[in-house]
Amino acid sequence: MADHYDVLGVQPDASDADIKKAYRRLARELHPDVNPSPDAAERFKDVTHAYDVLSDPEQRRRYDAGPQADSPFGGGGAAGFSDIFDAFFGGGGGGRGSGPRSRAERGQDALLRIDVDLDEVVFGTHKEVEVDTAVLCETCHGSCCAPGTSPRTCDICGGSGHIQRQVRSLLGNVVTSAPCGTCRGYGTVIPNPCPTCQGQGRVRARRSIPVDVPAGVDSGLRLQMPGQGEVGPAGGPSGDLYLEIRVRHHDVFSRDGDDLLATLEVGMTDAILGTTTTIDGLDGPVELEIRPGVQSADVLVLKDRGVTKLRGSGRGDLRVGVQVVTPTKLSHKERQLVEQLAKSHKATKPQLARFQQGMFGKLRDRFFNF
Repeated sequence: MADHYDVLGVQPDASDADIKKAYRRLARELHPDVNPSPDAAERFKDVTHAYDVLSDPEQRRRYDAGPQADSPFGGGGAAGFSDIFDAFFGGGGGGRGSGPRSRAERGQDALLRIDVDLDEVVFGTHKEVEVDTAVLCETCHGSCCAPGTSPRTCDICGGSGHIQRQVRSLLGNVVTSAPCGTCRGYGTVIPNPCPTCQGQGRVRARRSIPVDVPAGVDSGLRLQMPGQGEVGPAGGPSGDLYLEIRVRHHDVFSRDGDDLLATLEVGMTDAILGTTTTIDGLDGPVELEIRPGVQSADVLVLKDRGVTKLRGSGRGDLRVGVQVVTPTKLSHKERQLVEQLAKSHKATKPQLARFQQGMFGKLRDRFFNF
């Protein structure tokens, strides 16, 4: 008798997973339903017997110990029977008695990217999104049949959706079950398919979907819309639609969490004397007070003028970084006034300041590099 390891084409130190993989490969190649030759049938018996022995730890131990332990009746029959079904059907006989499968299946999920403006993020917005997807066929309403017709019970499997065959092995006659090739496991056939959808129960179409984009969303966030994806085959349940948000770049404002960031250019005289100005926020004009002596990189905070929080209540802040603008061209009179100011105000000599890893560095990175 041939060596069991040689029959399966594995080494004596092969793992259980390697033995099972080799058996599945050979069984699919030599199974009588696939290869009707007499030689293949004999090899299939040898492969099955070798796997029965080597897949059982106790039988394999006795086989490795010597030929006296190699008995086909060493208690491995039940395990071998289960593994035969596992090799062909992915689990111990799960294909038997399961009945015909339904034509109606759940549709696939869909992913769509939508762009929103930063000002739409502040309070949320409503959009109409165009989606090219599968919808229910209006001619057959998912039945897949031409109007006035209906599916017919399969003559081959009698409506069970499966064909059973007997396979002879050392374990005796083993009954295998496989999906019917005529009806593909449905148990019915459609002699007159719907002319609109060609028997699919669905067609491709473009439809408009209303979307309420909540306030506070950010780029990369996905909104799930249950049941708005593709309609399944034969009118099966629809999948879900996922909308991935992308917030467009804004020329004035940027975002830091729920806060809005902006840079305000302030003239030298306004920075010295202070002033009040009105700026255009994303949700309308807002008055901003500039205190006397404001410096570049100072931050003016306007409470509750940022983005509405996605989770929770309230809004973030609007943080305005000050950039004092020094004039580059002065008239003769303006220069005289500045010189008089310089003489009357004892300014310190320009000098290097002590390095600070603090507010200025953060503001510089935040407001001049976004």
